[in-house]
Parts: sequence; structure tokens; C-alpha cells
Amino acid sequence: MMEETARVGRFFLDRICSMSQAFSIRPAVSADIPILRQLIDASVRRLQSGDYSPEQIDSALRTVFGVDTQLVNDGTYLLVEAAAAGSQKKPVIVACGGWSKRKTLYGGDRWRDRQDDMLDPATDAAKIRAFFIHPDWARQGIGTLLLDACESAARAAGFSRFEMGATLTGAKLFQKRGYVAMARQDVTLEGAITLPIIHMVKRAE
Repeated sequence: MMEETARVGRFFLDRICSMSQAFSIRPAVSADIPILRQLIDASVRRLQSGDYSPEQIDSALRTVFGVDTQLVNDGTYLLVEAAAAGSQKKPVIVACGGWSKRKTLYGGDRWRDRQDDMLDPATDAAKIRAFFIHPDWARQGIGTLLLDACESAARAAGFSRFEMGATLTGAKLFQKRGYVAMARQDVTLEGAITLPIIHMVKRAE
């Protein structure tokens, strides 16, 4: 599985380049986790502020949002790195997101409602999980690049359907990419604080 994910990343690296910037995709590893935590915090606070209140954002970052190390261990959590063409500097991690062969629909390590049982590709939908783009790199097609890589890897693993619990912010992108909203759900965080998300599905092309 790790080899298939890496192959998909190399495929998209070959396809997505510009004269000034090259993006590459690779599986996240444990050493990336501190950087991913910072990226997730910045992404949520700046990109989701138009859809959620500061109270909701603070609570979500303490509970449901965060790195899912199970995805990292499975080799299905991907990250996007950016490097200036011709530069010798270390690439910068600008986005992360993944897919899962397990039942958990959303939530990082601290989330209480987790189901790590394996899915059956013949009957179940692969989960599209935990997409976060650094705000300095938003609206450059990185989310679409990452989504395509996740869907390709899930198809290679035998899945023909995808589903997710999308944030109100992310749902705008996913709808453009063929995902259909099935239901709105209010996720209980802390006390009376809730976070509305949208259950979305898509059949593989």
C-alpha cells in the first residue's frame, strides 16, 4: 500500500509543475506530525473563519480537528510539498489530506468517536479524510491535486465509492469535484458547542 501511494504521488509530481513552482505529493511520516499540527491550526483559523465562529474553531481544534496517526501509520495520509524551480532549499509542506480503508469518517487522535475497523472495498466507500491547506497556499489548485491523488490511490485499493464528513468550507471544493451532499450533521464538541458538517458521497469514475 505504501508503494502504491508513493507511485500515485510521483505520477502527480510529473503532471503538476509550473515554471516557477513544483508541487509533489508523498505519504506523511511520523517526523512530519509537528509541522502538520501547525499547518492544521493555521488552516482552520484563517480559512474556516467565514463559516465557523471563533468559539467553534477553538473547540474543534481541541477535539475533532488534528492529525490522525492511524492514517499516517497506514500510509494513506498524504502531504503536498512546494519547491521553487531550481531552488536548493528544502521543500515546504503546504497541504495535507488523505483517504482511509477504515470506518472512522472524521476526527484526529483526540476525537472520541473512532472506528478503526477495516472497510470492505466491495461494499463500503473509502473515506476521504482531513484535508487542510495552508492559508498562504490556498486557491492554487492544491486541494484538487490532493483529492485526485487520494481518489486514485483508493481506486487502486479496490474502492469504487468515496464518502466524507466535509466542513462547510471544504464542501464548496468537494461539490465542484462531483461530491453530492447527503445530510447536514451537527457534531457535538464541548458542552453546547456544535460544529455543522456535511456528509458527502461520490462514485468513482
